[in-house]
Amino acid sequence: MTVWLNDRALIAVSGPDAREFLQGLVTNDVLGVGPASLRYAAFLTPQGKILFDFLIVERDGALLLDCPAGMRDALGKRLSLYRLRAKVAIAPRDDLAVLWRRDGEAVFPFIRDPRHPQLGFRAIVPRDEATPYEGSAQYHALRLDCGVPEGGDFGQDRIFALDGDLDELGGVDFGKGCYVGQELTARMKHRGTARKRLLPIATLDGGALPAAETSIAAAGREIGTIQSSLDDRGFALIRLDRLEEASGQTVSAAQTHIRIAKPAWLFA
Repeated sequence: MTVWLNDRALIAVSGPDAREFLQGLVTNDVLGVGPASLRYAAFLTPQGKILFDFLIVERDGALLLDCPAGMRDALGKRLSLYRLRAKVAIAPRDDLAVLWRRDGEAVFPFIRDPRHPQLGFRAIVPRDEATPYEGSAQYHALRLDCGVPEGGDFGQDRIFALDGDLDELGGVDFGKGCYVGQELTARMKHRGTARKRLLPIATLDGGALPAAETSIAAAGREIGTIQSSLDDRGFALIRLDRLEEASGQTVSAAQTHIRIAKPAWLFA
C-alpha cells in the first residue's frame, strides 16, 4: 500500500555550489547523493545538538531535503544564514510530495529508506499525483515499532546527535570532515561519552503517555525524560546505566507505568 506522507515537506538546494555548501553544514556526506540514493543527515547547533533532521536525494540537478513540514520554513531560514556568497538557491518545493510504501522493491522513483531495513521505500513525486494516497498513520506506527525517531522526537536544540541515535541510524559520517557541530560530535564518539540514548517507550495500559519533559523514574530514581508522544507511544531520553540498574523494577512517569524498549539495532 502506498501513502502520502502529508506531514513531510521539501526544500530544494540548487546551484553550482549546492553540494559543497551542504557538505560543510550537515552531519553526513552529501557529495555522493544521486537520483537513486537517499542519505539521512541532520543540521546541528555549533554545540552539537540536533536542530533538524532530513533525508536528501537528487532530482533534476537539485538536492532535495525531505523534512518535517512544520520545520521546513525554519530549516530554510537556517540554511540561508550560512549562504553568504555561495552560489546556491534555497527554495521550498510545494509542487512535490513524499510517498511511502512498506513493501515491494526499490523501483524508481521509490528508494529504500537508509535508516532501517524495515522502514520501506520513499519516493518524490508531483503533488497532484500524491493526493489520492493521503495519510501517514501507518508509516508512523511502523516507525515507532522499529524504534526510529525523527523530527519532533528530537525537539530542537535539546539533545546531542549521538544521544539521538543518529550514528546508529547512518546519519553521521565520521570521516567526512568539518560541519556545524562536528567537533563535539566526534569527541563524544571517540571518547564513548554518549551515556544517554533516545529509546521508544509505551504505556502498559494503553492510555496516553504523559507530556514531553515528564520525568521517568524507577525505584524513586530518575532514569530519563519523555521527549515526544503519539497516543500511547513515544520516545524518551534514557540514561543507559540507570536503565540497566532498573532491570525488573517498575518504571513510571507521572504515575503512568511505562515500558522502555532498546531496539536490536542500537549497539550502544
